[in-house]
Amino acid sequence: MKSKVVKIYEQGPVSVLKIEESDIKSLNPDEVLIEHSYVGLNFIDINQRNGAYPLKTIPSIMGMEGAGIIVEIGSNVDKFNVGDKVTHCMNLGSYSKFMKLKQDRVIKLKKEVDLKIAAASTLQGLTSQYLVNDSFNLKQQHTVLIHAAAGGVGQILCQWAKKIGAKIIGTVSTKDKEDIAKKNGCSYTINYTEEDFAKTVRLITNDNGVDVIYDSVGKDTFLKGITCLAPKGRIVSFGVSSGPIEPININTLRSFSGSIATGGLNTYIKDSNEMQKNADIFFDMIINNDIKINIDKTFHIDDIQEAQSMLEKRLTKGSIVLEF
Repeated sequence: MKSKVVKIYEQGPVSVLKIEESDIKSLNPDEVLIEHSYVGLNFIDINQRNGAYPLKTIPSIMGMEGAGIIVEIGSNVDKFNVGDKVTHCMNLGSYSKFMKLKQDRVIKLKKEVDLKIAAASTLQGLTSQYLVNDSFNLKQQHTVLIHAAAGGVGQILCQWAKKIGAKIIGTVSTKDKEDIAKKNGCSYTINYTEEDFAKTVRLITNDNGVDVIYDSVGKDTFLKGITCLAPKGRIVSFGVSSGPIEPININTLRSFSGSIATGGLNTYIKDSNEMQKNADIFFDMIINNDIKINIDKTFHIDDIQEAQSMLEKRLTKGSIVLEF
């Protein structure tokens, strides 16, 4: 069997993305074959393509998220059947019409979940799940600062924090994104291109600071963020879209008992039962309309260079999905 794929032979600009036909090998006993209906586009894809994140092997098929239907199962598969609706994330190679995966890397979806929504939100939703429950146990009494509040994870985080009842401050880069952030639950928004977000946070909180900062931006926001943490506050770093974080003096946190946490989704989906449980929590929130997924653009897989360029330039106002 052959499958259309997006492959790179070197890391670099969007021009390194090549569309090809690739052979799909026979299934191992514990594997399933998924026919993707849609695949998700995430910033990790950009970092893997441009070299910010190293890849173990080159050439590689790109992509880290997809949703579709199981069309074949291995002889030892006991969690899935042909025809099941499934999704997955953090599995390199999802920019492929057909993809085989070990069954422990796949999430079963309820029939009410739309595959396009799943492809747009599995990685971001599972990320949000561990951020509000594990990296920092967000409660109603907390004040939270969410960077890139109008981004894919940011929009889900805002809605989740709103459901919890926390007070939300969000940073954005444009007026349009300010409106999106407010729609998703932000009590206050800060356009970081026009004002110093740390000073504004201090004003909003009467100089008390925020209990937690969710930072996916990195270099441009991390060190300044520390200055607007409340006593016992925590900054959670789970991305570096603006570049690597500079070394810091840990003593800057000692005076107010501040803390730093780092986030990596793989830690929370390593166990397949934990992954399925966390996914069920997230998708049930979608089914119950507690969280709505904003899909900004849908591109055909042939237009992958344009899609990645749009995300890399931060021109999106929601999730991007790719279709075959």
